[in-house]
Amino acid sequence: MSHKPKALVLFSGGLDSQLAAVNISKVQGIEVKLIHFYTGFCITEHKRRLGIPNKDGKIPQNPALKAAAALELPIEIIDISQEYINVILNPKFGYGKNVNPCLDCRIFMLLKLKEIMEKEGYDFIVTGEVLGQRPMSQTKDKLFIIEKETGLKGLIVRPLSAKLLPKTIPEEKGLIKRELMWDISGRSRTKQINLAKTYNIDYEQPSGGCCYLTDEHFAIKFKEELSFKKSLNWDDLSLMTVGRHLRLPNGTKMIISRNEGETKFLSGFKNRFDWAYVENKAIAILKDLNEEDIDYIARIMARYCGNKPTYVDISIDKNMIKKIAEPLEDDIINSLKVGAESHVR
Repeated sequence: MSHKPKALVLFSGGLDSQLAAVNISKVQGIEVKLIHFYTGFCITEHKRRLGIPNKDGKIPQNPALKAAAALELPIEIIDISQEYINVILNPKFGYGKNVNPCLDCRIFMLLKLKEIMEKEGYDFIVTGEVLGQRPMSQTKDKLFIIEKETGLKGLIVRPLSAKLLPKTIPEEKGLIKRELMWDISGRSRTKQINLAKTYNIDYEQPSGGCCYLTDEHFAIKFKEELSFKKSLNWDDLSLMTVGRHLRLPNGTKMIISRNEGETKFLSGFKNRFDWAYVENKAIAILKDLNEEDIDYIARIMARYCGNKPTYVDISIDKNMIKKIAEPLEDDIINSLKVGAESHVR
């Protein structure tokens, strides 16, 4: 009995990875399994977990699960968030415009896929990479670096740009046909959008942009935190995805919820940090608390919880104090916000 080829697809749920999956599975007739890695930094997935609605008022769905269901293809979601911290903090190939270690990220995920491929007997790996689309990770020389670093030379199929790249092992073996793949390159999405219409593919936005690490505001918080600490842990990184961030005069980091979803999320950190709370209004997580900042904490909570004299509960080393505070002036608060000029070191 002849071997039936099968492939793993690195799947974000975005347009490019959907097209890659469709090409290999629907056009080429290869059995596939979609693999989606949960890093903890997908903006859409984070909003879904917080219950934050889109502009249409609906809670967003996990983009990978939604797309896989629409394509009627099997998917496995793998949580790599804890291991991923080292990729973020120590990227061999550096960062992009913000704190996005795109090349290291791709190499890390492909090494994970390689393990699955070898363990479960898959023949090759498929990605939605487009030649020249992203300067940090998708130029021809970067694609070659990826293959060298992962030991996957000839085993990564990139259907969207295949005709512009060297033949892969699956092509040479006759498992897939080169003429059925595409010759897309560059940053324009016109060809992908047209192909989406052809194959009736739904997508949220053609250019992706779902990663917090590419976000300028996240990068500001990341760099500011590193200027105060030698290293960061998962709590540090996770807290950067929510709330208003302030650095108080005596060093306390204050992260204040802005809505009910963030209040629930930040409440999950109460057992690990000091905190401040105004009933039915907001919570603030207090990192590296200096007790000389307590008056600032109470007055900032008053400002964001009705902008009037307010009772504030503050938990310090699990001991509760209650203060009534007048709102702090906006110009002072603005000077304390992370990213303000006073915090540049």
